[in-house]
Amino acid sequence: MTTTAEDRTDVDESGVGVALRDYLAHLRVERGLSTNTVSAYRRDLARYAAYLAAVGRGSLAEVSEADVEAYLAAVRQGDDGGRPLSPSSCARALAAVRGWHRFAQAEGIAVEDPTREVAAPSQTRRLPHALSIDAVGRLLDAASAGDGPTSLRDRALLELLYSTGGRISEIVGLDVDDVGADAAVRLFGKGGKERVVPVGSYAREAVEAYLVRARPVLASAGSARGRSTPALFLNTRGNRLSRQSAWAVLGTAAERAGLAEHVSPHTLRHSFATHLLAGGADVRVVQELLGHASVTTTQIYTMVTPEALREVYAAAHPRAL
Repeated sequence: MTTTAEDRTDVDESGVGVALRDYLAHLRVERGLSTNTVSAYRRDLARYAAYLAAVGRGSLAEVSEADVEAYLAAVRQGDDGGRPLSPSSCARALAAVRGWHRFAQAEGIAVEDPTREVAAPSQTRRLPHALSIDAVGRLLDAASAGDGPTSLRDRALLELLYSTGGRISEIVGLDVDDVGADAAVRLFGKGGKERVVPVGSYAREAVEAYLVRARPVLASAGSARGRSTPALFLNTRGNRLSRQSAWAVLGTAAERAGLAEHVSPHTLRHSFATHLLAGGADVRVVQELLGHASVTTTQIYTMVTPEALREVYAAAHPRAL
């Protein structure tokens, strides 16, 4: 399999290093994972590869179950020289390590998978943070503090994030042709999987205003090559808006709205799912809208929130009030 500069790691030319580059190339080319996802795998697995080198394991075939368990204990406490990981980060690291060892077994690099019986560290299941409907409204209003091109773009961007529940990478990756005239948008999720998501009237109006009154202005700021870009959301240089710039747009709007809590693009995704389920949407419909491979991932949004508990208690208990 051909490797590129994107697949290079900080490990040496040992059997472990070569196996890691082959696995990253597999994730990028054969599984079609995004650059950001492959980068996350690279970070986790480079740390694991460095640990294996430190304990004298020259190939994945030499790694035992005890080695994997010792690695998890080391990264949990930071004993390998890196920062200590939380239980959730340890679980993510184990998932990356397990995927690599399974690949090695399938490719004949190793006979056994030493991660097969290794359990992920226990962790407290927390409710995803979601904004109230009122807070979302204030946030969206704050995004359009003005009538200039960037204000119209910012409002359309955040309206579309909340209306579709899309990931920030999916939204900034949209092209103009992905926004259909049938009140729906095509999103391309993990592994390039496509899904069609309805778009609400507020988002449709915001996107239409942006396309008519703002995008042509932003496009004209770029070069002739930039003006022909199919990207939906553009920066002030006429190029596709980056994930980092979209984060900045959201942060500025949250500050203007006076929201004390931390707000990220995923906060709007969580709010989208929580508000749909609270409004009576079926969990499997929400699963399809979010692009979750398993309904188990979506079911976390069905957990009863403290606010809902208080409301039911106050309404039902004879001595609550």
